[in-house]
Amino acid sequence: MSTHNVYVTLGASNHTVKDREENDYYATDPKAMELLLEKETFSNDIWECACGAGDLSKVLEAHGYNVLSTDLIYRNFGRGGVDFFNCHEIFDGDIITNPPYKYAKEFCEHALELVPDGHKVAMFLRLNFLEGKSRRKLFNVSPPKIIYVASGRITCYKNGFREGADVGAQAYAWYIWEKGYKGDTVVKWFN
Repeated sequence: MSTHNVYVTLGASNHTVKDREENDYYATDPKAMELLLEKETFSNDIWECACGAGDLSKVLEAHGYNVLSTDLIYRNFGRGGVDFFNCHEIFDGDIITNPPYKYAKEFCEHALELVPDGHKVAMFLRLNFLEGKSRRKLFNVSPPKIIYVASGRITCYKNGFREGADVGAQAYAWYIWEKGYKGDTVVKWFN
């Protein structure tokens, strides 16, 4: 068996037969947000800075949060054409998103720059985000307060297409930072 086929079998997304979505748009199943809200509360004002078609934003709004929904690409929801990395004004609320994975570390770092002390950054990321030397530096400087590991699979849908989509092979977690927190990271489970 070739190395490529081993990666395909294991579901390693950077080695699949299928091409990755051009803008790394993989819509999050809304149940991921519902399950997080059973565990965490957030500031009244939330910025969903990679909102896609609004899967997470709509759940937050249904729970009474004021949500600023932006994305680089307009997908019939929120405000498109907003490059998160070109935003530099402090956001007096929490930032919650499933960022494009190829920029996940940068999204985490930038979000932490944009919220005041004591505010939260919640990122829905693959569990293997815990690996890697460059991300270890992020965790050393700004450790997540809690990581909620999904016990069951949650699917992220390529280009937002749910019809005919297979249950995902990736393990996901919610990484929760509280700006200024310097203690040990607590690992919990959901789903």
